[in-house]
Amino acid sequence: MEIKLTQNEGEFLVRLARKSVEEYLENHRLVMVPEDAPATLMQRFGVFVTISIKRHRRKELRGCIGYPYPTTKLVKAVIECAVNSSTQDPRFPPLSLDELSQIIFEVSVLTPPQQIKVENPIDLPSKIKVGKDGLIVESGINRGLLLPQVPIEYNWDEREFLSQACMKAGLTPDSWLVETTKIHKFQCIVVSEKSPNGSVEMKGPDLRAS
Repeated sequence: MEIKLTQNEGEFLVRLARKSVEEYLENHRLVMVPEDAPATLMQRFGVFVTISIKRHRRKELRGCIGYPYPTTKLVKAVIECAVNSSTQDPRFPPLSLDELSQIIFEVSVLTPPQQIKVENPIDLPSKIKVGKDGLIVESGINRGLLLPQVPIEYNWDEREFLSQACMKAGLTPDSWLVETTKIHKFQCIVVSEKSPNGSVEMKGPDLRAS
C-alpha cells in the first residue's frame, strides 16, 4: 500500500498528537476523533509517535510507541499512540505538563510490513536500503522494530541495522543469519515539528532525499 499525504494532512497529524497529549496530561482523557479529519486520515495505517525533548540544542528520545500494522484508523491510532508514548513507554517516566514546551512531536506513518525472502540470509543486507526501510525482526516470541530514521541517526550500514534490530528483539546481533528468523521491512512518511510546537516538515519514503 502506497502512502500519500499532503503537507496539510501531515500537519494535522502532528498537531493532533500534541493536542492529544496536552488533553490527557491536563484532564486525563482522550480527545475525540476530530470531525474535520480529512478522509485520507480515516484509512487504516500503521503508525508510530515519537516524542523528543530539546536539551542544550540536542534532541533526546522521550518516548516512542506505535502500531506496526494497519489495524486502526490513522487519526485514532495517532491519538492513542501519542498518549501511550508520553505515559506508557517503559524506558521513561511519564511526561509532565512542564516538559511540553520542550517536546518535539514526530509521526511516522507506515506501509504494511513485508517479509524479506532470500535463499540465503547472507543476502539480506542487499535487500535493505538505509534511509528508506524500517525493520521488524521476529523469532519465536521475540520481536523488535526499528524505524527507518534510526540507522540514519546512528550512521549504521545495512548489516549493523540488521544486528541492531535483532538486539531490539532481545536476540543476539547475528540472529538475522539464522534461517528461522523472519525479517520484515516497511517504509514511512515522517512528519515532525522542527522545534517545540513549531513549523512542520514532512519526509519520505526516502528520508535521505533532499
